[in-house]
Amino acid sequence: MITDNIKNLKNYNLVPETVLNFLMNPPSDIGHYEIDDKNFANIDIYNTKQDCKFEAHKKYIDIQMLLEGFEELDYISVDSLKINEAYDEKRDVMFFETPEKTPDTLQLEPYKFALIYPHEAHRPQMGNGQQVKKVVVKIRV
Repeated sequence: MITDNIKNLKNYNLVPETVLNFLMNPPSDIGHYEIDDKNFANIDIYNTKQDCKFEAHKKYIDIQMLLEGFEELDYISVDSLKINEAYDEKRDVMFFETPEKTPDTLQLEPYKFALIYPHEAHRPQMGNGQQVKKVVVKIRV
């Protein structure tokens, strides 16, 4: 997991220039955006919640960044987790049972990003019902 302010994203060499440009000037409308032939983004508005599941991906690295609002994001290595829902290749997601070990927690705020690798399970969208606007970029591994 890497977390930082968007102004420092250019320091992370694994982020393609097309993704960097997209995140530095994200569109204002919600929706699905094809960034290039390997990477895409979704911008959404939703309310944070308490009953979130841990998830992980195999094909993509996530960059999650709030544009408005605040939310918590828990993260932990997948090594110690028990699978709750098997990997769905079409959606590139699997879900896990709540771990016995206490996960690390990150406070997301506007323009602070979390870069999440496939070996890291994460539980996004956590909070007390606050409305947020978020962009999630998927970088093909």
